[in-house]
Amino acid sequence: MEEYEIIIGLEVHVELLTDSKMFCGCSTKFGAPPNSHICPVCAGFPGVLPVINRKAVELALKTATAFNCKISPFSRFARKHYFYPDLPKNYQISQYEEPLAIEGVLLVDNRNIRIRRIHLEEDAGKLIHPEDSRSFSLVDLNRSGVPLIEIVTEPDVRSASEAEKFLAILKRILEYLEVSDCNMEEGSLRCDANISVRRYGDTNFGVKTEIKNMNSFRAVRKALEYEARRQIACLKEGRTLRQETRLWNENLQITEEMRRKEEAQDYRYFPEPDLPPLIFDNKIIEEINLKVGELPFQRKGRFIKEYNLSDYDAEVLTSKKDIADYFESCVEKGGKPKIVANWIMGDLTALLKAKKKDIGHSPVSPEYLVQIISMIEDGKITGVVAKMVLQECFNTGISPEKIVSERDLLQIEDGETINNIVEETITENADAVQDYKNGKEQALSFLIGQIMRKTKGKANPAVVRNKLQEYLNKKR
Repeated sequence: MEEYEIIIGLEVHVELLTDSKMFCGCSTKFGAPPNSHICPVCAGFPGVLPVINRKAVELALKTATAFNCKISPFSRFARKHYFYPDLPKNYQISQYEEPLAIEGVLLVDNRNIRIRRIHLEEDAGKLIHPEDSRSFSLVDLNRSGVPLIEIVTEPDVRSASEAEKFLAILKRILEYLEVSDCNMEEGSLRCDANISVRRYGDTNFGVKTEIKNMNSFRAVRKALEYEARRQIACLKEGRTLRQETRLWNENLQITEEMRRKEEAQDYRYFPEPDLPPLIFDNKIIEEINLKVGELPFQRKGRFIKEYNLSDYDAEVLTSKKDIADYFESCVEKGGKPKIVANWIMGDLTALLKAKKKDIGHSPVSPEYLVQIISMIEDGKITGVVAKMVLQECFNTGISPEKIVSERDLLQIEDGETINNIVEETITENADAVQDYKNGKEQALSFLIGQIMRKTKGKANPAVVRNKLQEYLNKKR
C-alpha cells in the first residue's frame, strides 16, 4: 500500500437536541412505539405546510461557529428527490446550493481537516427487516422529520485511523456544545465515508466509493481499511473501479455492493417553495458566538494551567463535559484538584461503569465526594473506610457524614485500644511474627492487614505500623 495514497472525505449526520421535529410539532423522543410520533406533515400527506424549527437553526449555527465556518447570510432549503419507503413525501427537505455554513476546519493531530459545508435537513424514517421474513419490511416514521445537520469534509483525511480520530474529536465537541447526544446506538450520530486511492504523485482523484452502514467509529476505521485494500488490489490486477455505494458487513468484516453511486442531478434538487430563506445578520451571529462557550481543547489547557494537572489527567477529565463540570464543582466546594481527579478517575469511575451510569447521574454528588475527601484529610476516617463510604453513598444516596456517624466508622486513634489489638494480633499470628524476626519484611504487611481487618479499617494505618514495629522489635 506504500505506493498508493488514500483519500477520504466524511459525511457526518448529527441529530439535533430539540424537543420537536424539524418542520412540525411531533416529539423527537427516542424509543416510542413505532409510528406514534407522526402527523400529516412528517407523514407526507398532500397539501400540508412545513414550519422551520427555530431551535434547530440555532443549534446548527452554534456548531458552525465552533468549527470556524463562514455563516451564510442567506441560506435556503431545497427539495432532494429520491424514492424510498422510509421517505413518505418522496423528497427530503435539505439544503444544496445555499447551505447554512461553509469553509470550516477541525484540527486533528496538528493537521487541519477542512469542513466543506454544514447544512440543515430532516431525517428519514427507519426500515425494519423482520428476521422471519424476506418478503417484506416494516416502516417506522417516528424518526422521519427529526432535525439533522450534515457536516461534510473536504477530501483531506489520509488514513482510516485519522478518520476515526476526526470523528472522536468531532463527537467530543458536539457533546460540549450540547447540540446532540451523539448516541450512535440510537442513530443520533451516523457517518458515511467516501474513499478513493491514487498513486503518490498523481494530482487527479481516483474513483471513489461511498461506504454506509457503519455503527461505530471502530467500524468506520475497519471499513475504510478494508476498502482501501480492495481498491488497491483491483488496480494492481488491472481491473477498473466504478463509482458505487457499498455497505459495511460487520459480521464478515467486508464491504458489499449496494448500488451505483448517484450524482447530484439524480436527486433533482430545487428550492423548497413552502419555506422562506434563512437570513442572518451580525447581531444573530454575535449572540450565537456567546453561546458556544469553552471548547474541550480550551478547557484542557486551562485545567493544566489553573489546576496544575498532568496532560493525561486533564485529557481524561475534559473528555466529556459532564465529567469536567463535576470535577470543577468539586474544586469549587473545596476539594484539592489532584486528589479530586484521582477519586473521579479511579473509584468513582469504576462504580459508574459497573452500574452503566454517566457521571451526570451519579448518586455521589460533588458535595458528597468532597465530604469524603475532607474526612480523610481531617483524620476522621481512613482511606480504607473512605472507599467503603463511597460505595455505600453510591448505593444509597445517603450523605457520607451520616454513613460515618450511623455506622461508627470514625478513625481509631486511641493508643491503648490500638495497643491491645496489636498484642492480640501478635499472639494469634506467631508464625508471621517469627517470619518477621527472620527478616521477611512482607510479614509486617500481613500483620498490619490482620489488624486493619480486626478494626474494620478504622485504625490509623501509620499508628498501627509504628506500634506493631515497636512491639516486634522489643521481642527480637
